[in-house]
Amino acid sequence: MAPAPSAAPTEVDKTSAQPSSSPSLDLPSLKDRIPKLQPRRRKAEPANPVPVPETPAAPPRPDPATLTFTVPSRRILSPQDHQLFLSSPTYKLILSFIFGLSESVLDKPISAVKDADLSPTVKSILAILDETESLCLESPPDDQGGSRFGNKTFRVFLDKVKQRSPSWHATLLHNNPNPAAAAELSAYLAQSFGNRSRIDYGSGHELNFAMWLLCLHQLALLERADFPALVLRVFVRYLGVMRRVQSTYYLEPAGSHGVWGLDDYQFLPFLFGASQLVHHPFLTPRAIHQELALEEFGAEFLYLGQVAFVNSTKTVKGLRWHSPMLDDISSAKNWGKIEGGMRRMFVNEVLGKLPVMQHFLFGALIPAAEGMSEPGEHGAKAGEDDEEEGGEVEVFDDKEGVRHVHQPTGWGDCCGIKVPSSLAAAEEMKKRGLGEQLRRIPFD
Repeated sequence: MAPAPSAAPTEVDKTSAQPSSSPSLDLPSLKDRIPKLQPRRRKAEPANPVPVPETPAAPPRPDPATLTFTVPSRRILSPQDHQLFLSSPTYKLILSFIFGLSESVLDKPISAVKDADLSPTVKSILAILDETESLCLESPPDDQGGSRFGNKTFRVFLDKVKQRSPSWHATLLHNNPNPAAAAELSAYLAQSFGNRSRIDYGSGHELNFAMWLLCLHQLALLERADFPALVLRVFVRYLGVMRRVQSTYYLEPAGSHGVWGLDDYQFLPFLFGASQLVHHPFLTPRAIHQELALEEFGAEFLYLGQVAFVNSTKTVKGLRWHSPMLDDISSAKNWGKIEGGMRRMFVNEVLGKLPVMQHFLFGALIPAAEGMSEPGEHGAKAGEDDEEEGGEVEVFDDKEGVRHVHQPTGWGDCCGIKVPSSLAAAEEMKKRGLGEQLRRIPFD
């Protein structure tokens, strides 16, 4: 029997068998539904409105024969004096010298300067610093029963430095044995180790040491070729001496900003140290958090060495707890940005701060600006040897609850509060055998 013929296709069957030409029945195109993928781009860093201060051209050095040497005196006795200083040739002279020192150690480790590179003047300066440390060792502190405030034997040490200063400068000034020149230089060196009456030390005293070197440069006893040695040998030796002095006499930080400051005592190690590291092939700003990096490279790079020293003087473990500014700076993209930031800080937080610069000394080699107050005006003493400030002391609390203790020549940004030394606290812990037992924050 023949199979039954199949039924003819209906209209519906014919339609479904043909390809659909209706757009509504097409499959959606994924390329129209999924957004185009683009690589994620790093957000641009916010532009700093303050440009990096440049290094001014070095002015010509004065002819010593035309100078009338004098004992340097305080001339910034009012905010107006400070403004005159900031627009003066002396301000540019200081910037040129400090930034010139920083540029001279660009990408250079401490070991880059050899003994054969040292000039006779540099060797004499190193001998002076060696003898200064010996005077500290010869003047042990009095027992003050665990007190963390400054030890008064520090004044004995400074008196010995003052007694030795004439012979030191006689050696330095062998070609110019002018007693007035020696007296001018001695004033800066004497103020390099701290204040005798307040028993404190800060970036202003550190600046005095740099100004002592500047005076030697002004007298042509130091040349540009000596700049790397001044940083990597002389300044490094000075730091070592000051660390011993600070730990021996519990020097209080002068004008400390507490944990929100860069460092209780020093500033220049961070400026010079950042310059050393600008193009380092593998050490990044985050290296300050790596104990092995600090241990291995701290002796070669000032920045890392200073961070290691700061860590050793704190009773709380962790930069973010005891030095949050250093911790924040470590997130910078590279050392070049840190070096630029340190230049800004030197301009704004050292030279630009009236409480620091009110103690600055001016003489023939570092002259005051035209129109600045004369020594003794406004009731201020001519020199910096203010053993006991006179006049009525004003004590008040500001709107933020901070206690201020002002002498008649003081200003609102107070630098007269006695702040016990964190270094002293660490030393006292070591004496009790607790030196390695740093306290951790409970949730750290």
